[in-house]
Amino acid sequence: MERKPIKIVETAFRDAHQSLLATRMSTEQMLPILEKMDQAGFHAVECWGGATFDTALRFLKEDPWVRLRKLREGFKHTKLQMLLRGQNLLGYSHYSDDVVDYFCRRSVANGIDNIRIMDCLNDIRNLETAMKATQAEGGRAIVALVYTLGDAYTLDYWKEIARRIEDMGADELGLKDMAGLLTPYRAEELVRALKETVHIPVAVHTHYTAGVASMTYLKAVEAGCDSIDCAISPLALGTSQPATEVMAEIFKNTPYDPGLDQKLLGEIADYFAKIRAEAVESGLLSHKMLGVNIKTLQYQVPGGMLSNLVIQLKEAGQEDRYREVLEEIPRVRKDFGEPPLVTPSSQIVGTQAVLNVICGERYKMTTKESKRLLQGEFGQTVNQPDPEVKKKIIGDLPCITCRPADLLPPQLPQLERECARWKQQEEDVLTYAMFPAVAKEFFQYREAQQTGVDMSVADTVHGVYPV
Repeated sequence: MERKPIKIVETAFRDAHQSLLATRMSTEQMLPILEKMDQAGFHAVECWGGATFDTALRFLKEDPWVRLRKLREGFKHTKLQMLLRGQNLLGYSHYSDDVVDYFCRRSVANGIDNIRIMDCLNDIRNLETAMKATQAEGGRAIVALVYTLGDAYTLDYWKEIARRIEDMGADELGLKDMAGLLTPYRAEELVRALKETVHIPVAVHTHYTAGVASMTYLKAVEAGCDSIDCAISPLALGTSQPATEVMAEIFKNTPYDPGLDQKLLGEIADYFAKIRAEAVESGLLSHKMLGVNIKTLQYQVPGGMLSNLVIQLKEAGQEDRYREVLEEIPRVRKDFGEPPLVTPSSQIVGTQAVLNVICGERYKMTTKESKRLLQGEFGQTVNQPDPEVKKKIIGDLPCITCRPADLLPPQLPQLERECARWKQQEEDVLTYAMFPAVAKEFFQYREAQQTGVDMSVADTVHGVYPV
């Protein structure tokens, strides 16, 4: 196998601060370091998508499209990358094809080079519209497999679905391990199998949650993967990614040497160290996000999902039942067809596990999202759901067997009409499509800022900005 320099994707502006800082890094904090980051030699900088869109609007009172354009202006030599949840885009339900198409096209037009597209069920029918729209606008489509564990997820499963993704026309295959479940020798085996199966590049993404991620990257690179996601050291480790400087040093003077300048990386790290220190002082960065939790491999729960469980139990006055919920999660997951635990399936399974525990009877109380998942509104799970559980939750309601978005009529014309009062740029309709209530509040705030109306924190948006 040909040995070649490993490409580094820097995640400081998206997944790293989403994992450690509740996605609260502002555009103002990003801009001063752009020039140095642009000189670093990163293959790409992940800077958009995921939770950044929602958080920018809801808590920072920033227009995410303006952020993207400013980042594009600053990064003159480095590709910009985003994460997209397939037919869900950045929301939590499926959008019609016309909205997905328009969102992808405007993302590329505003400066995104690479869109990494995933689906919470690995149902590739939910990925094709976004992939084709990205490519039609000149962007690079990285179609990502969500990595998880379970009886159905055999090596043959991963090879077969990777082959289908290549046949679909993806520019690159991603392996997205959102919970840090990929162990080193499993990574070596899996990456080698994928490289033997497909001819497109393979990118590997993991988290440090279980404490093995750096070793996982080492074995994945030796097995032939083409790129890895890393975070500059002040925003690395814990529930984030392995440190950029560490991975660059590991491969220094080897055929995999990414050629990054450690002096320059050190200067970049010094800048982010100040942001980290401020986050620690304010309480935004919790020590709970920085430890190693090997039990992740047992429960398969992403870091963000763990914090949500704690909040749900606290609100119910049942904090002492945390371990019971962790033990219930794998059972619910199996009952629901063994979906990977990533947004939104992680929230659906986690919330249902909480309800099962606090009610004292499994599925006595269920959420509408659990019903939607079992009815097939999100797509097809790798296994069939448990028939008795399915019957108890949805009864005789009909199930969707086609691609869910095939049942959705075009939504863009209606969204345009609803948003017309606030529209100042083409992208506003997409902002409104993602989060209507939050977008409307942001548009009101933006208009007030432009007209000089005094909108105090106490009188607006329930006091949620700025944070």
